[in-house]
Amino acid sequence: MVELSEIFEEWNSYAEKKILKSREINLSKIITTSKTKIITVTGVRRSGKTSILLLIYQKIKNSGEKCAYINLEDNRIKDHPEILDEIIKWSGDEGTLMLDEITSVKGWEGWLARNHELLKGKLKIIISSSRHTLMKPTKSLRGRILPLELYPLSFKEFLKFNNINIEKTTAGAGIVEKNLKEFLTNGGFPEISLIKGKTEKVELLNTYFRDIIGLDVAEITKESVSVVELFGKYVLNTSYFSASKCLNFYKSAGYKISKQSILEIEKHSQGSYLFFFIPIASRNIKDKNQYPRKAYPIDTGFMNSITGKSDYGKLYENVVFIELKRRILLNDEITYWKNKEGKEVDFVITRGIKTKEIIQVVYEIKEQNTKDREVKGLIGCAKEYGIKTGLIITKNYEGKEIIDGIKIRYLPLSKWLLSLK
Repeated sequence: MVELSEIFEEWNSYAEKKILKSREINLSKIITTSKTKIITVTGVRRSGKTSILLLIYQKIKNSGEKCAYINLEDNRIKDHPEILDEIIKWSGDEGTLMLDEITSVKGWEGWLARNHELLKGKLKIIISSSRHTLMKPTKSLRGRILPLELYPLSFKEFLKFNNINIEKTTAGAGIVEKNLKEFLTNGGFPEISLIKGKTEKVELLNTYFRDIIGLDVAEITKESVSVVELFGKYVLNTSYFSASKCLNFYKSAGYKISKQSILEIEKHSQGSYLFFFIPIASRNIKDKNQYPRKAYPIDTGFMNSITGKSDYGKLYENVVFIELKRRILLNDEITYWKNKEGKEVDFVITRGIKTKEIIQVVYEIKEQNTKDREVKGLIGCAKEYGIKTGLIITKNYEGKEIIDGIKIRYLPLSKWLLSLK
């Protein structure tokens, strides 16, 4: 039988030797902040959480300081009843300890709170998890954790991963547009972005999808993988989600399931970062609960690999949503707006009670009817919330105009994604 210390040494050797590409994340700031807070890196599986921990490990190690890295999903150790204490016995109570997928072991919350308190100033702890629950920690960890949400690659990072320099020329613009199409179709998971073959990309994306469904949704909800997978396919094929319509879909497919079970699957599919469900913009809680939610997968690659469709209108909107999630502050809210006349705005960003920004996303705006519809929605929303500006993100149209006192800016998706915000 392999000794625990040998397994721990294996992981440290792996962390030291692994060759990795950098991300647009300030590792030095994370290391500095870990002196006072437990740093928590959360995000969907395969988004690069482990790579971030390994990059931090290598940076600390190169500075000559003591550090250790353990992946707690290792089947040889995760069910050991005292595994976290065994790690401390092996690594010591000084330096930096990095624990990957900490939520896979029992009793992690109490252990984390206790050791952060007892070893404050001596042992810095950096952890990761595929569960969104760490963004809102329990009482024992409240005030001790600083969360960092990690998403698949942004378009900037995607270009960097593929060694593409952005040149301000006509040819350079063509290269950006070509790569944007690739990014929209196959998404931004780091490993996917480095694979060249289309079939290999689809096969790996499908594996990711099944892993998230099996390990992070079905396992928690106690539903079968087939039931959760059907939920995932339903969400990918709809723009608006309601539990009632989803229940009818299950019944038509011959499945017996309750509405409460569907709501549980929805909750945990969002908790695992597989999907996001955003409510209608309203100060009335009843409205938010009653109206359908707009649904977005964590990565546009799933739309292509699971449904086989390339609806660029949906892809544009989805990639804007995920980029907004990267850019907004932790307590900002993203909703959609719709009035009684059916006019709609894709994204309303609110901070506290103040509306900060409204955004429409439209793939093609050449047709006058399309432009009129998008503009009328933006103006209606702007007037309701008392703001004077709005943004419409398009395929390639750029410009500015003032209509009914509202300043409207049009910006191509590629430029918006590469902007400095």
